[in-house]
Amino acid sequence: MAGDLDNFYLKQPEPTKSCLLALRTIILNQDKNITAEWKYRMPMFCYKGKMLCYLWVHKTLHQPYLGIVDGKLIDHPALIMEKRARMKIMLFDANVDLPLADIEDILSKALQIAILKH
Repeated sequence: MAGDLDNFYLKQPEPTKSCLLALRTIILNQDKNITAEWKYRMPMFCYKGKMLCYLWVHKTLHQPYLGIVDGKLIDHPALIMEKRARMKIMLFDANVDLPLADIEDILSKALQIAILKH
């Protein structure tokens, strides 16, 4: 639902809201086949209908993060696994400029995996 998707961003406090909105724009600008959807009660980004990544706020650290669905297949120092089997996340400090080169590198690798799986 678009309402739930919009509300997710709108209910976030600043600067988390701005960070998440910037990340949404960066993700959507990676490829015209990436769509923003509301799945599993979170903002999910899909490539040609297949889950690619998502945005969320870490429960204990209270930091926004980018979750990569097939993150276990990506080796990048900015990605952490925590206690996940398949996904890795990239945490952000909402008070600091986003590391655009790292984000785009990770998204590019995630897209390559998605294209191969599609």
